[in-house]
Amino acid sequence: MSATNLPEQNQELTGAPSPEELEAAQAANEADALSAAQAELAVLQAKNTELADSYLRAKAEVENARRRADDEVTKARKFAVESFAESLLPVTDSLEAGLLQADATAAQIREGTEATLKQLKSALERHKVIEIKPEAGAKFDPHQHQAISMVPLPPESTQEANTVVGVLQKGYLIADRVLRPALVTVAAPK
Repeated sequence: MSATNLPEQNQELTGAPSPEELEAAQAANEADALSAAQAELAVLQAKNTELADSYLRAKAEVENARRRADDEVTKARKFAVESFAESLLPVTDSLEAGLLQADATAAQIREGTEATLKQLKSALERHKVIEIKPEAGAKFDPHQHQAISMVPLPPESTQEANTVVGVLQKGYLIADRVLRPALVTVAAPK
């Protein structure tokens, strides 16, 4: 054996890797790490594609639900008046029938008008249109009444100030919302 081979043999005997072996091992580790990173990247890209697809489907679903809701609201508005109009048709028929009676007496006209008014009130009540007609002496309610004037009361009156004296025009509520306030006169303070 020559002296030049001695360090190499020494390395073989001690089990220490050569620089070439270290370099090869490092390259293999880097290749394994690169393969693992590429595999992880592929998994993440697939997951990203799946999430993007789910997002687009959810967005389309929300858009469809919004469009359906808008269509339903439009149809509800369009046909909400249909039931109300249907309730008013008998009133129209009664008025037309009354006008066809050329030789009706005043009593017959009054009776027909009262019957027609009853039909009209019934149709309004079916659709939650309720009269606002406060009694004399009722407390003035600015949410349902509109004061047209204040009336001084005679000294012997026991009615309190800011109470309804008379109704000039009835008001109406529709589903607990004021459609038209009642026009009233109110007792003036003494």
